[in-house]
Amino acid sequence: MWERLFDGPVHLEAAALAVVPTLVVAWIVARLVKRLAAAGLQVLLQDTLALSSPLVRAPLRLISMAAFVLTVAVFLFPAFQIVGLRPRTGVELARIAEWTFASGLRIALVVLLAYALVRTIALLVARFQHEVTQGTGLDALERAKRARTLGGVIQNATTVVIVTIAALTVLRELQVDIAPILTGAGILGLAIGFGAQTLVRDIISGFFLILEDQVRVGDVAAINGTGGLVEAINLRTIVLRDAEGIVHVFPNGGITTLANRTKDFSFYVIDLGISYDEDPDRVSAVLRETAAALQADPKYGPNILAPLEIQGVDAFADSAVMMKMRIKTVPLKQWEVGREFRRRIKKAFDQHAIEIPFPQRVVTTRPARADPPQ
Repeated sequence: MWERLFDGPVHLEAAALAVVPTLVVAWIVARLVKRLAAAGLQVLLQDTLALSSPLVRAPLRLISMAAFVLTVAVFLFPAFQIVGLRPRTGVELARIAEWTFASGLRIALVVLLAYALVRTIALLVARFQHEVTQGTGLDALERAKRARTLGGVIQNATTVVIVTIAALTVLRELQVDIAPILTGAGILGLAIGFGAQTLVRDIISGFFLILEDQVRVGDVAAINGTGGLVEAINLRTIVLRDAEGIVHVFPNGGITTLANRTKDFSFYVIDLGISYDEDPDRVSAVLRETAAALQADPKYGPNILAPLEIQGVDAFADSAVMMKMRIKTVPLKQWEVGREFRRRIKKAFDQHAIEIPFPQRVVTTRPARADPPQ
């Protein structure tokens, strides 16, 4: 069997003398490369992810194996020649060695560099997601979803770019003409660009919508004049459900106006009419007292962010003096707080005999006209 692999007589001792040192050297090189790669990742990630993490172990193993195989490929044939063995390859060993140290080494470096970049980006995305999702509650869950969406888009896009560049570089090292490939890819990209302009616009708009955190799932928003609860945010569409339960789906690229009613905080605005006979200052004092009692209530107080803001007399209506005021609340709680405040206003006004005007009709009856005497 050994005679088929080598020209001339084969001595097992000589073959072992070439193979064993080569394997030992390859093992040492692989260990050194693995340690250097681990140290580099540790410095890059600042110990955020442990080296025992699967995200780190997998690329380290691959880097170590690649270093081992490359070292064996580089040193095995020269080792055979040193011990007097000539492998039967069909080509001259000098040409093999020349290709290995030139194009072969460049191809290996390109592949390793591309893989290292892809894994590094994956680790950075994982670190970003880990930091963003710290905490508990619905806000943390929403941040985690946003981080997963952005991380997936960034990782997939960069992976496609890196793999494409690496593949073209390898093909060029293999003496393959890549000009027709680039031309065909350009024509194909142009055709796809014209045919999927709307889709690309929707995806790009959705990416920036999520990146800028303009609206989140659970917010109450108005999109292009249609209001409702945000049920889903995707790269291509955003889904609203209005008060009647109707689901509205908007392509992200078609959104011209977006109003978020529950971003960071909300206001409940009240336009309240009082009689022309009432003193606005007295009414304001009663309103502030009622709002302070509401804010002291353990059920509603945590949802109120600031005392009642009375903006004053806003208008003179036909039968009422209109006063405008507002309460600052946490997002999505303005309606609950506002309804309770209105209930308490009615009770307080009844208690202080403050009249709330309402449409009235006065009917005057006159006695029948008597006929003159004949």
